[in-house]
Amino acid sequence: MVEEHKIDPKLLELLVCPVTKSTLRYDAAANELISDQAKLAYPIRDGIPIMIPDEARSTE
Repeated sequence: MVEEHKIDPKLLELLVCPVTKSTLRYDAAANELISDQAKLAYPIRDGIPIMIPDEARSTE
C-alpha cells in the first residue's frame, strides 16, 4: 500500500519560492513543490515541504 501525502491548499497559498519569492505549484505525482521561475523542485518529506534551495533539484 502506497501512502499518499497531500499538501494543504491553504499552506500552498502561503508558501513561495525562497529564491524568487514566486508562487509554487504542487506536483502530486512527484510529491514536490515546483518553482517555474527558479526552475527548482522542492521535495516534500513526510508531508513537510523542504524549502531549502540546496535540497531542491533542478527542473532544467
